[in-house]
Amino acid sequence: MQFRSTLSSEPQIPLIDAVLRCLPSDGGLYVPSQVIDLRQYFLHMDEKTSYKELISTLTPVLLQGALGPEAAARVALGAYDFEPQLQHLDDKLSVLRLYVGPSGTFKDFGVSFLASLLEELIGDQGQGMIISAVRGDSGINLERAFRGRRGLTSVMLYPSGTILGLDPSYYVSQGGNIIPIQIRGTLDDCQRLVTEIIHDRPFAERHGISSANAINPGRLFPQVFYYLYAFTAMRNALLGDLVFSVPSGNFGNLISGLYAWKFGLPVYGFIAAMNGNNSFGDFIRGGKYQPQPLLHTLSPALDVSIPSNYERLSSFYQEAPAVMRNMVFPASVDDQATVKAMEQAWKEYGLILDPHGAVAFGAAREYLKSPENADSHVVVLATGHPAREAALVEKVTGQRVALPEKLQRLKQSSEPLAIIDPQLEALEAAIASCI
Repeated sequence: MQFRSTLSSEPQIPLIDAVLRCLPSDGGLYVPSQVIDLRQYFLHMDEKTSYKELISTLTPVLLQGALGPEAAARVALGAYDFEPQLQHLDDKLSVLRLYVGPSGTFKDFGVSFLASLLEELIGDQGQGMIISAVRGDSGINLERAFRGRRGLTSVMLYPSGTILGLDPSYYVSQGGNIIPIQIRGTLDDCQRLVTEIIHDRPFAERHGISSANAINPGRLFPQVFYYLYAFTAMRNALLGDLVFSVPSGNFGNLISGLYAWKFGLPVYGFIAAMNGNNSFGDFIRGGKYQPQPLLHTLSPALDVSIPSNYERLSSFYQEAPAVMRNMVFPASVDDQATVKAMEQAWKEYGLILDPHGAVAFGAAREYLKSPENADSHVVVLATGHPAREAALVEKVTGQRVALPEKLQRLKQSSEPLAIIDPQLEALEAAIASCI
């Protein structure tokens, strides 16, 4: 599989180089320029195929030429001790639970695979440094994925405020490989610094710098696996056209679904389920992308006015605009509709959803109301554990959701190893002082 920049068709580089470099030098993002047809592999799978069997089969195919079959299988098996859970609700709806990992969010699937892949690539040859922007409790998935990985150091940049869930015993100051750094600024400052340090090639090459944010294609393509898994798990019982309803803020999850389609997934389309921000609604319909003022909603992970994957989605539209406009169905679900969706999911199916999953559920219900979609079966992606929004879930459904033991650290604040101004020189100096 070859990758190119969103800003140029040349040069084309292998997947592994795209993962290690993370960002092309021209300021774009890496996207596949050549994909592998996986149908001959997954079309023989069914509901008896486990998630580990699926990824162990497909990973060597995707990584061929970069890793041998045994090494690729090690990557797959070393990535996960969890797997998605598919629940059939009725003839029209299913839900795919993706919050089963250590941080209780879908991001565990991409980050854990990326960590396993980087360990295989770097662990026996030198040192790698993974620099990522996080906020709130989003750093826990990076800590769980990267802690103890040989040859790797994970640097987390977070904005002014509190970071939650990190275990100090894994900090480099305690002999571990985790470096949390607080930036006196915003998340945008943190993301800018990640980009700047990657483009500082002498420093980046000296330390083997990459990122675990969605700018890295290695974060997104592993999410293809759970789309394929959902299809194989339900293929023998599937009635009608397969559609996925995807909570969409930065649009990385939607991009992964589109990659799955390119790899051969027989899917009719994707509902881009946005909250009141509706950042890409007009663009998906063929209009001009126009950023709007940010709204703060009940589904904060989707509160995005300038999606970080804009260039990738735009690249898909440039390649095949007519196809894309007929495959991606934009939907906007405001806070009132989100609460209603949470109520309906509980009352009708006994299903407890967090507000992000409820946005996808509400969008799916609206989609199915149209007569032209009557033959569809929609898989709703539940991307966050309901206990992460326990107060809202209890208020809406009356159900108290306990935080699983593995997520208990989400309640605890963590201290940084450094607090710096949002400047590249300050970041590089802080890193040098910690390692």
